[in-house]
Amino acid sequence: MEFTHFNEQGHAKMVDVTGKDITYRTAAAAGTIHMAPSTVAAVRSGGIAKGDVLSVAQVAGIMAAKRTAEIIPMCHPLMLSGIDIRFAVNETSIDIFSEVRCKGETGVEMEALTAVSAAALTIYDMCKALQKDMKISNIRLLSKTGGVRGDYAIKEA
Repeated sequence: MEFTHFNEQGHAKMVDVTGKDITYRTAAAAGTIHMAPSTVAAVRSGGIAKGDVLSVAQVAGIMAAKRTAEIIPMCHPLMLSGIDIRFAVNETSIDIFSEVRCKGETGVEMEALTAVSAAALTIYDMCKALQKDMKISNIRLLSKTGGVRGDYAIKEA
């Protein structure tokens, strides 16, 4: 397989999707932010001065997915038809999950990954007064459907 984001001169280009069929496409991504149990407890109890951490992070993830093409240079602007951000709050971490959907000529993997990244960064921003050494990790694509290359799902243990 060859890279498609380079022109004949080896310079960056945005891939032309004009000839591609419009198909239903989905992508799911996930990531984790690790923190002290006391920070997780503050998130759960609403004890963060900046407000409801998970609600704000959810909106940030949705907004980021919609604006992915503005921050990732070779991404196409897409008319997204659905975005969902969910959280699993654990004793020392918060898992973040995104699902993004559209009908279009190109996939939504980057939108799903951007949503998770922005949600994690928002959690960090809202909790940094309590803890500076939080760690964001394992941001990854879980699955995608649609398009000429077909479906993909990660095989997690």
